[in-house]
Amino acid sequence: MSLDTRARPHQARPRIHPNYPRRMRLADSLQILAVVSVALVVAVFLADGGAARISTPADAITALGIVTGLVGTDLLLVMMLLAARLPAIDRAFGHDSAMALHQSLGKPALYLILAHAVLLTIGYALVQPAGFFDEVWIMFSSLPDMPLAFLGLGLLIAVVVTSLVIVRHKFRYEVWHLVHLLSYVAVLVAIPHQLSVGTLFREGSLQRYYWLALYAGVAGSIILFRFIVPIVRSLRARLTVVGVDQEARGVVSIRLSGRQLRSLKAKSGQFFIWRFWTPGLWWQAHPFSLSAAPTGSSLRITVRGLGDASSTLPRLPVGTRVSFEGPYGLFTDFARTSPRIVLIAAGIGVAPIRSLLETATFAPGQATVLLRSSTVDDTYLVEELAALCRARGAELRIIAGKRAPGTSSWLPGDAVQARITLATLVPKLREADVYICGPRKWTDEVVRDARSAGLPTRQIHFERFDW
Repeated sequence: MSLDTRARPHQARPRIHPNYPRRMRLADSLQILAVVSVALVVAVFLADGGAARISTPADAITALGIVTGLVGTDLLLVMMLLAARLPAIDRAFGHDSAMALHQSLGKPALYLILAHAVLLTIGYALVQPAGFFDEVWIMFSSLPDMPLAFLGLGLLIAVVVTSLVIVRHKFRYEVWHLVHLLSYVAVLVAIPHQLSVGTLFREGSLQRYYWLALYAGVAGSIILFRFIVPIVRSLRARLTVVGVDQEARGVVSIRLSGRQLRSLKAKSGQFFIWRFWTPGLWWQAHPFSLSAAPTGSSLRITVRGLGDASSTLPRLPVGTRVSFEGPYGLFTDFARTSPRIVLIAAGIGVAPIRSLLETATFAPGQATVLLRSSTVDDTYLVEELAALCRARGAELRIIAGKRAPGTSSWLPGDAVQARITLATLVPKLREADVYICGPRKWTDEVVRDARSAGLPTRQIHFERFDW
């Protein structure tokens, strides 16, 4: 069914978001810095005469082992920065894209570190001469700090293996997150052997100071933005639960009150990682999006119990203290490239869509909201969305119906039979930014539909509700 809620003109003339070119320049600059960091570690090796010392096959293999170790370690540091939630990275790429890049670098970094260990062992074995495993034992038992290096390699393998999709979904989030904290240990315990084995980072050398500065910069960023900033913001905001409103069975809106919330610079569509300090919940952190535009004294989230400790959220006591990390994400008007906007949601994904609709820049008739559900009764916040659409001159459509078995469409079975697509639902789709929020598989299907309609990647924005 469809509900048209167009209203009288009152909006300012639409325009492309002025921050888009700046965001692209920031994204380009950060990518250039990442490439330069890799080039610099290779340059450090060459400037120290690494290539000039190659005179035998053993020298060549050893040199290649050193380079793979340098590049692999540099990629590990880049990965840690991507996960450190730096504001510049979040503004340029958004949390989802940054974490996707973080995950994609895991295997290459591990392969390079493994190649580093194997190549050095082969190179040293050719000089001794000794067998491969004999050389492993010699390195382990005689070279300084090598036991720590082997420990770091083992921890890194454990982290990468638990990151595989088929593996990580067997763990609770808290267990998976605890395992990933070992990546910090893996990087730290590898430092001593880098400084004590070989001459590249010898005492007093410029390359030693550069290498240590890289580690210090990454460690400082993690400590600042993962720990200090969230603690300071939580203490200053003094957030408490002031109300829990039932939206549907198992779905509630939690109203929060605090002070100096404008200093957070939160935007509609962003999410925070929340911790509710009440028995049964305090030990879990939950990523929930804002479901209403933030104000200087209040925030609101709309959540659905998923069977874990979050199922107790509907019974959250008023007055509960709340700490948080964030805001995060680029699911905001800041990512806009076009004057038109299409907002598509399924399930609890309606939360950021509702808050974004409240503040997004568009003129009457230039916004479309599509709510997808199995039945009309399964939609959440629909009355609020209808009121906002009427006030802002947007069109609201509720697309209800069961999906046809065996199909890969995000639309109901009857719509698939009628050959309805996103392009037919939104005639001027290619002139719009499309924001999508819902379950992962469903989101992928909507994204695929948008791309098949010719929409460029820069105009497709989505949030995923998994880890």
